[in-house]
Amino acid sequence: MSDAESDLLEGNVESLEVKGIIGFDGTTIKGFIMHPDEKHAVYPLGNKVTIQDWTTKTQVFLTGHTNTISAIDVSRSGKYIASGQINHIGFKARVIIWDFDNHTIVSQHELHKVRVEAVSFSSNDNYLFSIGGRDCGSLVVWDVTQGQVICGSAVAHGIQGEATTILSMNRRGPCFMTGGDNHLAVWTVDKDARKVQSLDVSTGKLKRTILCMDANERDELCYCGTATGDVLKIRLNYHHDPDVLAPAKHPMTVGCFTRISNKRLPMGRVDLYSMGVRSIRRLFAGPLLIGAGNGVIELVEETKSTGAQAKIPSVPTLRVLKSTNVFGSVTSLQLMKNDTVFLAATTNSEIFSVNMDTFETELLVTCHISTIYDIAFPYNFSEVFATASKNDVRVWSLKTHRELLRIEVLNFSASSVLFSHDGKSILTGWNDGIIRSFTPLTGRLIYAILNAHNKGVSALATTHEGDILLSGGCEGQVRMWSITPYRQQLICTLKEHKAPVSAVDINKAGTEAVSAGTDGTCIIWDLVRQCRRQILFGTTLFMCARYYPTDVQILTGGSDRKLSYWEVLDGTLVREVEGSTSGAINALDISEEGSVFVTGGNDQIVKLWNYQLGVTTHIGTGHAAVITAARFSPDQKHIVTTSGAGTIFIWKSPPDMIKAKEKTDENEAVVSKEEKTDGGEELIQDLPTARSEKSAKSDKNQPICRCPCPKKAQARNSKGGGVGDGDKIKSPEVRASPKEARTPEVKPSPKGGKTPEVAASPKGGKSPEVAASPKGGKTPEVKPSPKNETNGKKCGSGTGSARKN
Repeated sequence: MSDAESDLLEGNVESLEVKGIIGFDGTTIKGFIMHPDEKHAVYPLGNKVTIQDWTTKTQVFLTGHTNTISAIDVSRSGKYIASGQINHIGFKARVIIWDFDNHTIVSQHELHKVRVEAVSFSSNDNYLFSIGGRDCGSLVVWDVTQGQVICGSAVAHGIQGEATTILSMNRRGPCFMTGGDNHLAVWTVDKDARKVQSLDVSTGKLKRTILCMDANERDELCYCGTATGDVLKIRLNYHHDPDVLAPAKHPMTVGCFTRISNKRLPMGRVDLYSMGVRSIRRLFAGPLLIGAGNGVIELVEETKSTGAQAKIPSVPTLRVLKSTNVFGSVTSLQLMKNDTVFLAATTNSEIFSVNMDTFETELLVTCHISTIYDIAFPYNFSEVFATASKNDVRVWSLKTHRELLRIEVLNFSASSVLFSHDGKSILTGWNDGIIRSFTPLTGRLIYAILNAHNKGVSALATTHEGDILLSGGCEGQVRMWSITPYRQQLICTLKEHKAPVSAVDINKAGTEAVSAGTDGTCIIWDLVRQCRRQILFGTTLFMCARYYPTDVQILTGGSDRKLSYWEVLDGTLVREVEGSTSGAINALDISEEGSVFVTGGNDQIVKLWNYQLGVTTHIGTGHAAVITAARFSPDQKHIVTTSGAGTIFIWKSPPDMIKAKEKTDENEAVVSKEEKTDGGEELIQDLPTARSEKSAKSDKNQPICRCPCPKKAQARNSKGGGVGDGDKIKSPEVRASPKEARTPEVKPSPKGGKTPEVAASPKGGKSPEVAASPKGGKTPEVKPSPKNETNGKKCGSGTGSARKN
């Protein structure tokens, strides 16, 4: 036994190194903050604080919270970062102050209950103000220099609701404001007396819920965005001397403003911002930057009201100078480069860059907004990978961590995603029971198998030749399909499982398949005879199953937290290892050479195992939700895992476990001219992972359309399906059977020229249908894959090799 194996058996476990995280939580109010040096961005990601270099895109993660981060702030000097979290009911919520340069914890406290609603540093970095949520309702003033609490107080009183936002004054360190449901107050900290005093702002008969606030540089005026959709203007009445902390007069409301409408409105109505004013920033020159709940961002200036006005609270006095739309509720607005550019973060987990002069938007960051259910890599190509989630399937660049393609099917969830072996299509299974195939470059729908499963498709697998597709459904059936570009036919239906099928895997020879079900069984199917070969029983809900590379064993995981080794020949249990101490095993994948495998589950820990020894060699922590999928890249250099929070973690494989494949990759990367298709077919290897100089120059003088309109689709098609710009442009919406778009033509069968039909299931059940072409429209022809052979291999297996860009 070697020394390395001895160390593993003794329990010496190392940590996996994170290469990058694709994720952004846009739901946190003011959750995206640019550092004062304008070189780093700070934002929460699950239970970690992320510091990202805005130029090199490198990330640093601050670990210390035990649950999701709900509030974050950066000090004016950039020296400190403050973050607050959510906790379970009955437990204290933690607030941590970090050192930005050293990435260490300066101080922390747990004085709030359940949730920290907002945190804010004072202008001189001496104080940290924090307010609790609905279960807390208290305000805490923390001395940053001394590392101790100064005082605390209840925020709301009387008929006032909870406070949700906080704003520090620009010239007075001990002064700040709080706003919320029918609540708006100005606070002053008395450090010597260790108390805090408040003055309620006089709003008269106005009843508003304050969502955001911003004050001018001299602390004279404050503008507050409301849930109603208008803006309150507050005169703070501070003394002109900054050393005088108390207001000279009681703060009062000057006016309640809304924008001047371009349309003629009935008497008594005004043009309010839809879904409220979510973010507001006052520029140094005086105009206001407003972000609304419906995604509208406008630059407005205050004018004098002219003409007779009705007796309504909101007065139309804001003239719109420029406007744009980012199609998501705006939660953060950050000014950069002397107010010439600003960044907008939305609840759709997207970050846009907007030019202040032209108001043109550019998508910089995007990610999934809900649980990711599956990951897939193309065969022998590690540059890109695909993920399946609610409403869409996305293709990502492994190197740049940017989105290259988005395929949207609204209101449905993609439970599984799979690349065809030749790289010419992306196969997806959806919870509406339809299997859809898309082109890998433009995301165009190739075909759709309707009613593939009655209760939704839960798993997909395909053979290396690509002619057989195996699908598992939530009703417990495993169906075998014959797939060609011009025909999708049901071969047989295998009805053995009594519960949803959670995973399907086919061996390398394409003669056997294993299906894992939540009924406590794993079934090995004979694909040649189309019958059951072996059945594996366990006291668990099987969640994942994989063939060993030599096809002699099967590795399974499930709700009993056990990893089981099974013999394929007779279906006997060879070994059982405890995979987790606290949660179910949801995902696993075996490396190409079979020496290691990776697992992930409800314990939120990624584990790398030695297959022969059955011991953990490396662990990776950082996920803020349950791990749903895990995959090795084809070059074995990276491990990609996803979670229920919609984040994607990219881990570096340990150096001693990376297989040397340089010579093999060079040989497989050489694609001869004879193998290249000239019929307009799309290959995933042709997908650019970075923008070309030509496309970048051509877009400088052209405004980019962000809406899913037909004009945008025509522009993309006129450029030859320009997915080179997919990292900055959201792909148009793709539906199952579009009426305007031209879908591939179904070739007639050789006998009689009739359109092929899907064969009925063996037991007389209703057979699935193949999506028909739109009526009255001529559809383009899709040619089948060429059948010529090169070097003794089929073209379908040769074109899947990686092509160097």
